[in-house]
Amino acid sequence: MALNLQDIPRVKNISKEAFLRDYYKPQKPVVIERFIEDWPAYSKWNLDYMKSIAGDKIVPLYDDRPVDYKDGFNEPHAKMKMSDYVDLLKTEPTRYRIFLWNVLKEVPQLQKDYSYPDFGLKLMKGLPMLFFGGEDSYTFMHYDIDLANIFHFHFEGKKEIILFDQKQNKYLYKVPHSLITREDIDFSNPDLDKWPALKYAKGYKTYLNHGEVLYMPEGYWHYMKYVTPGFSMSLRSIAKNPRNFSKAIYNLVVMRHFDNLMRRIKGQKWIDWKNGEAVKRTNLNIK
Repeated sequence: MALNLQDIPRVKNISKEAFLRDYYKPQKPVVIERFIEDWPAYSKWNLDYMKSIAGDKIVPLYDDRPVDYKDGFNEPHAKMKMSDYVDLLKTEPTRYRIFLWNVLKEVPQLQKDYSYPDFGLKLMKGLPMLFFGGEDSYTFMHYDIDLANIFHFHFEGKKEIILFDQKQNKYLYKVPHSLITREDIDFSNPDLDKWPALKYAKGYKTYLNHGEVLYMPEGYWHYMKYVTPGFSMSLRSIAKNPRNFSKAIYNLVVMRHFDNLMRRIKGQKWIDWKNGEAVKRTNLNIK
């Protein structure tokens, strides 16, 4: 038995009016296949180009190790020169990923290669973020701390995407005081005997290819796996739904600081308690 996932709708291109009407207002995801073909980035951006333009930059790297109480919030597991990291991606599978790498701050000339699209939403122009990954590397199922509307532009290679909306929280083994589900769930091939509540969750799935854009509505859970080495750029717009905006403020001002405090006080016992609660609370929901 597999997860209950429907294909994310796809369009070749879309007008602002159609996007707002058909996807933003009902908060549904969509893949736009040919929206950025006039960007210089469409023809220029690949791993070799990134190596040539940013090879001397030291980049933060993350892998799929479970959260440890000693880890700070979004603290990298390693660092490496971008040129060495690209060489690693191109020569062998690696779990190391780059995420939340600010293009404007690190390599401002890259901004010449793209423009800010008019989808009818005000984009945060100071926060274009790049994400890189090697073959079979993946992000844990999570949602973003600010519950933003996200436009995810993919470059080079192929990327598997699985999404759930916030209504599915009770089935996802959500870890309390966190933005993640249980990290030992393989959402690309889940053991539904071990995680039976996942049978009730309804989500979406697609594969992103070079030049395609994924719209993820506010607070959507997302699991992303690099089928082949590649990278993506995200642009975001703050949550407009008052409930989601309030939750974003709480996450930023209270939740992450409380979680860090409890890690310092209780250590690994805090992480273990949260993981246990994720199972306990989810099992209660399905009963």
